[in-house]
Amino acid sequence: MLLTIDVGNTHTVLGLFDGEDIVEHWRISTDARRTADELAVLLHGLMGMHPLLGDELGDGIDGIAICSTVPSVLHELREVTRRYYGDVPAVLVEPGIKTGVPILMDNPKEVGADRIINAVAAVELYGGPAIVVDFGTATTFDAVSARGEYAGGVIAPGIEISVEALGVRGAQLRKIELARPRSVIGKNTVEAMQAGILYGFAGQVDGVVNRMARELAGAGGDPDDVTVIATGGLAPMVLGEASVIDEHEPWLTLIGLRLVYERNISRT
Repeated sequence: MLLTIDVGNTHTVLGLFDGEDIVEHWRISTDARRTADELAVLLHGLMGMHPLLGDELGDGIDGIAICSTVPSVLHELREVTRRYYGDVPAVLVEPGIKTGVPILMDNPKEVGADRIINAVAAVELYGGPAIVVDFGTATTFDAVSARGEYAGGVIAPGIEISVEALGVRGAQLRKIELARPRSVIGKNTVEAMQAGILYGFAGQVDGVVNRMARELAGAGGDPDDVTVIATGGLAPMVLGEASVIDEHEPWLTLIGLRLVYERNISRT
């Protein structure tokens, strides 16, 4: 069994793979203050509920793959693998890790590990050219060329960030539930805010993706040949409204972690 851990700024998603199949998954809050020992206890509690794993920490885990956008959490997880899973091969996504995806950026080290991992999975599952739209703390748009290269991307404020900003900066506004309103034209303040968030982000996705697809296709190319993949915890909210999404893969990052693990573990 392979344990995959994707640490985001807001949430951490864990997945358990049996071969190529994800058989269990969990979503927890990301807390940069948690120590390695606290993380080990949390992992033990979650995995102890799965029937294919043993009662002892690490029982049934044959490998671990981790990516993190929070350096302090990555440091603690490195300690977890050392202290509690010392006999288990572990791959932490950082500079020098073999991904199979060339990074065409001015400074490849600036690109978030999760974005590269998403590109790895997109190439494997759908080929290029492709655009990955990840609805997380930020909404990121990542471009994969026809040759399977990471070509660059776009970073925009995420849905939850925008909702929080409205509630904080608007004198007569407040935090709202992220839900679909009855109509585009809101009949009260809450519905008006929900409509602005939902349809505003759907329009943003369509506009940004269309521009990126034209650039990826190049002169004489067909933007419709670009596959657009949605992932991230908030993707289901926008899927029905954004017209450009071709595929929804909620576990894209975890799948990418599995692929990177397989490409690196033979070298250890």
